[in-house]
Amino acid sequence: MSSQTATNERLPLTVYLLSLCNAYLYIGQSLLITVTALIGMQLAPDKQFATLPLALQFFSIMCFSIPASLIMGRIGRKNGFMLAGCIGIFGASLALWSVLNEFFAGYCAATVCFGIFSAFANYYRFTAAEVSTPATKNIAISLVMAGGVIAAFIGPNMANWSSGVFEGHPFAGPFAALIIVFIIGILTISFAKLPRATKTQQAKGGRPLSVIARQPRFIVAVICQALGYATMNLVMTATPLAMQMHTYDMSQTAFVIQWHIVAMFGPSFFTGRLINRFGMNTILMTGVVAGFACVLLNLNGQSMTHFVAALVLLGISWNFLFVGGTTLLTDTYEPSEKSRAQAANDFIVFSTVTLTALSAGALYHHFGWRVINLSVLPFLTVACFAICWLWVQRTPQVYLPEEH
Repeated sequence: MSSQTATNERLPLTVYLLSLCNAYLYIGQSLLITVTALIGMQLAPDKQFATLPLALQFFSIMCFSIPASLIMGRIGRKNGFMLAGCIGIFGASLALWSVLNEFFAGYCAATVCFGIFSAFANYYRFTAAEVSTPATKNIAISLVMAGGVIAAFIGPNMANWSSGVFEGHPFAGPFAALIIVFIIGILTISFAKLPRATKTQQAKGGRPLSVIARQPRFIVAVICQALGYATMNLVMTATPLAMQMHTYDMSQTAFVIQWHIVAMFGPSFFTGRLINRFGMNTILMTGVVAGFACVLLNLNGQSMTHFVAALVLLGISWNFLFVGGTTLLTDTYEPSEKSRAQAANDFIVFSTVTLTALSAGALYHHFGWRVINLSVLPFLTVACFAICWLWVQRTPQVYLPEEH
């Protein structure tokens, strides 16, 4: 089927519902990005652990990526997503109580719940490919990721607008609002027609994971997602701290994070079509170049213009590397292999992200903003070489899924 035909083919309603659910996911994540480092700075006994709650969130994503995939392989996507929503509600309630009572350990436990929720919700993008035809999966994955644009305007501003709900506790209000977001997410996913767990998916057939993981496309897909996300996470996590150091207020920080998230998800309206037109390798390499440009800007100034422009480039870099890498990964496995392949991918990706989230606070505390930016250059360089390696492969080894 031609790319033009694929472009004109209609996507099922479920893809749009998944896009909304992904928006709710990133509303929560953007809110957490805006306030978590600041909450940590306020509540942590040792300020170098200011980003520990965010690191714990990513650590729990890493730990539950494999169980989440296997659980949904047993009980189905819809039941798994609704279970995750309930865990999210509990986490938001615990975060609200912990902030009101200035209990750092409780807030850390709450972010673990957010991580478990995210471990399930990160499979929205793969689910979009499963409910679409092979010809439209690029566009379906992009559209689901595009739902995050809504988060760009709601998440950071929700943190700002709700900061006055509890007098004397400006960081408590956002979590009351987040409870409502999780409830809406559960209601939305209940209307989606998602694939049930089948005997084929539950079977242990298919190739061993070691064979799947040796494919060049699998390797490059994982590298681009992991290092693109690590670059984005390290710089983005430290940005509110850097802005606070330069006496920017909460509304200015929220503005920068907002436009960063617009740049993370806005390109998703056309990333799938760009992949169809220019090719996967070109889009991935463009993401690497945008990452280098972000670092260059951050090293040359800390004005609002520098922060906004750099974080916009960082968002574009993440989008092309993460969406492109996800799409590339879907070419490497068949339906009976998807739970293992997707779980291995997300485990590796969020292991890398966890390390960067955990190190961001300590790196910034001891070495400052400049070192934070220099530290991501090796990530971008490795991703660049991986894409070049895939580019020169004589046999791309695309796996064509079986028809069922």
